[in-house]
Amino acid sequence: MKSSAAENPQGTGDPEAFAFVQALAAELSKGKVDLPSFPDIALRVRKVLADEEVSQDKVVRVVGSEPALAARLMQIANSAAINFTGKPISELRTAIARMGFNMVRSAAIAFAMSQLKKVDLLKGLEQPLDALWHDSAGVAAMSHAVARRFSHVNPDTAMLAGLLHGIGKLYILTRSSRHPALFANQAAYSAIVRDWHAPVAKALLENWEMAEEIITAVSEYEDFGREHEGPPDLTDVLTVGHLLTAFKEHPDTLELNMHDVAACRRMKIDRGSYEKLIDESEHEIEALRQALGV
Repeated sequence: MKSSAAENPQGTGDPEAFAFVQALAAELSKGKVDLPSFPDIALRVRKVLADEEVSQDKVVRVVGSEPALAARLMQIANSAAINFTGKPISELRTAIARMGFNMVRSAAIAFAMSQLKKVDLLKGLEQPLDALWHDSAGVAAMSHAVARRFSHVNPDTAMLAGLLHGIGKLYILTRSSRHPALFANQAAYSAIVRDWHAPVAKALLENWEMAEEIITAVSEYEDFGREHEGPPDLTDVLTVGHLLTAFKEHPDTLELNMHDVAACRRMKIDRGSYEKLIDESEHEIEALRQALGV
């Protein structure tokens, strides 16, 4: 995988970058890619929810075994993004029923990602971890809104894909703690992230046995010329969600950057429809960001 990059990492000539890419290629070739220090509770929730016949009792038991996650789920269930009635929810079982299993899965992964900065092995990486987490939560919230208004894609699935869209970058960041000199050469590090985060994400999510549509979306959302038959799919939603989030603070350049993006054409999104989306969904997007812990 990416053997040419391993032989000459981005043409930087940087020995630290070369060593890092060699190590990365070796990890990918083994096929079992996993995040170091990723909180076990997220993987246990993912595993139990992989069973389509799982009982709500079992989900409550697993989630309840991690008090901090249970508290986060209660917070989300009582947030403006989920609890439209305003009536407080006080039981975990009711919170999980209100949220649905897709949202519980997303919340567990969001919780785990937000906890990584507390891991001793990752001390010193708090700032880039925070930046990556804020971006992931922003894309998740935007993708949820895009799915609801411009597609028939399940919005909760879109939110999960948004949360995971930077998982390859997260893996590379956590591994870079073994190569601190890389941060002294930001050009080399950025090039490694650009060229490797998609295949890393694909390998990691395959190891986690994520749904194929999520794996495809996370590994292909940056292919702006991607074509396919049929209505807009999850990858289209993530492409647009990522694009709109990236240019939210720069609306004057958004239309130019949406030009020739196949997903925007399929979803019939232009600057006008984007501005309407923001106007109608700004509170929803912000509520989801807050619910996710940003």
